[in-house]
Amino acid sequence: MTRSGDTKCLFCSISKGNTDAFRVFKDDSTLCFLDKRPLFPGHCLLIPTVHIETLNDLDQETLGTIFRNLQLINRAVEKAMEAEGTFVAINNRISQSVPHLHIHIVPRRKKDGLKGFFWPRNPYRDDKHMRDTGKKIKKVIKQLC
Repeated sequence: MTRSGDTKCLFCSISKGNTDAFRVFKDDSTLCFLDKRPLFPGHCLLIPTVHIETLNDLDQETLGTIFRNLQLINRAVEKAMEAEGTFVAINNRISQSVPHLHIHIVPRRKKDGLKGFFWPRNPYRDDKHMRDTGKKIKKVIKQLC
């Protein structure tokens, strides 16, 4: 675990503003942005702003903050995307494509095609679609704060 930031970590680079991502929420401890390879439009990733690799590495203060923000983002995604529910997931080491703690918040609908863990990707139609989706979520976050 590296607390100050890992120069090779994609999510640390996003957190520092060195790599582009469509941000939907940021505070002192966390950052939430749209996944560039979404399961469905509105699929977000919530990360701690400092480099923490797994859930087990979180200190209690950050744990409380990240889960409070997770609840906020979850509500916002559900409302903004007019979803029937969400799928929230954390991978620890296995299947963790970026070794930086991140929580997936995925809008869900009945019969949306997700079965088990073999999921098709449903990308944004274009950059405008991604921006519009992010703006919807940002708007609801502001309403919920």
